[in-house]
Amino acid sequence: MPKGFLYILECFDGTFYTGSTIDLDKRLHEHQNGRGANHTKKRLPVKLVYVQEFSRIDDAFYREKQIQGWSRKKKQALIENNFDNLKKYSECMNDSHYKEWLRLRSATEQGNKNEANQQPVTERSRNHDNEKNSMHSAAKNNNKEETIQPVTERSRSYHSNGKLLLTGEYVVLDGAVSLAIPTKYGQSLEIEAISEPKLIWKSLDENKAIWFETIFEIANNKISDAVRNDNNVSERLIQIFNAVKQLNPNFLNTNNGFKITTTLDFPRHWGLGTSSTLINNIAQWINIDAYKLLENTFGGSGYDIACAQHNTPITYQLENGNPRVTPIDFNPSFKDNLYFVYLNKKQNSRDGIKHYNAHKGNLKPVIEDINNITSQLIASSSLEVFEALITQHETIISKLTKQKTVKEVFFNDFKGSIKSLGAWGGDFILASSKENPTSYFNQKGFETVIRYTDMVLN
Repeated sequence: MPKGFLYILECFDGTFYTGSTIDLDKRLHEHQNGRGANHTKKRLPVKLVYVQEFSRIDDAFYREKQIQGWSRKKKQALIENNFDNLKKYSECMNDSHYKEWLRLRSATEQGNKNEANQQPVTERSRNHDNEKNSMHSAAKNNNKEETIQPVTERSRSYHSNGKLLLTGEYVVLDGAVSLAIPTKYGQSLEIEAISEPKLIWKSLDENKAIWFETIFEIANNKISDAVRNDNNVSERLIQIFNAVKQLNPNFLNTNNGFKITTTLDFPRHWGLGTSSTLINNIAQWINIDAYKLLENTFGGSGYDIACAQHNTPITYQLENGNPRVTPIDFNPSFKDNLYFVYLNKKQNSRDGIKHYNAHKGNLKPVIEDINNITSQLIASSSLEVFEALITQHETIISKLTKQKTVKEVFFNDFKGSIKSLGAWGGDFILASSKENPTSYFNQKGFETVIRYTDMVLN
């Protein structure tokens, strides 16, 4: 019989998941990529906090079933190797659970000189954090008790990545395979439970300066009013909270409230995902589907949510309206020749989509071409091939939307290639050049030029 591993994961909402497996690395990869148990795939990312090796998988499975019946405090004691508390929190006063644990631990340690298998997880295991089949049905049922409602006894923090769409703008809405990259810039969300029935909201910019704040009163399990310092922002937040309530009716079913603080890593006019990062952070906090929350609020293809949730480049495709996200290895050897340039204005994506929908015709050949370009671009090994592909991509989208390319409009004398990212006309462009083009763009009034390696999370 093969050896087995007992493991405990801490989910992003702070809950624990206990499981057993014969292949720890494979099982962790499944959990971290949304192919694990129902409990974990709704609470990504997950973190390995405890692992114990057994000479037989059935012993590991027995241990799994035992731990699933434990209280959170007892699991915490196990993770911390706090044997005094482990005994204290044992369910049976005759110490039977504690003694059984010691028996299993002694049996497992016999002949095993590597004590790390019985210690809280070291940094080696924590390296799995940034990666994302349900297990035994009993495990799934027993883990339900760990679900935490939005009201918490301590503060929580969440973070989501920003986004850039390298290929497939517009046509991603109609099923094209697109290349998207998460950015090093993102947004964090801090939640602190308070005793008053209020949502005290504060938004900070990249310099930690307040750019918006308000107070929402909670009455009858919903938001009743707001002190509106910025009516548009307040109304949008109320729309988000109403959508949250539809997806999780338990939201705000409490006498408590929350202090909520958002902090951006980037200027909000940059268009890197001020809205999508907020949506994904709130969805993590409330334990709801971020894609559904986006659909019920801002709309869009959802690629920005996928970027918010992944730490590597991805391909993104809508299949029958459902997102298909595939992490990929995209780390071009010529990345030092790639730059992102901000066009000094934020483009309204909804206006761009409206224009696209008004002009699109037969999309089948267009989508086939974009899919091929995306595939070839990911595999491209030289700057020359890459430039030819993004130029071809620009020509296709230009004809489809009946718009001039950004190079034609602003940079027709640029010695290199330029590609629009996302809705055309604003936000960032991608520029490729054999020489550093910063001075060229600065002379034309575009001061924000960021190297590929400084922008992309990879």
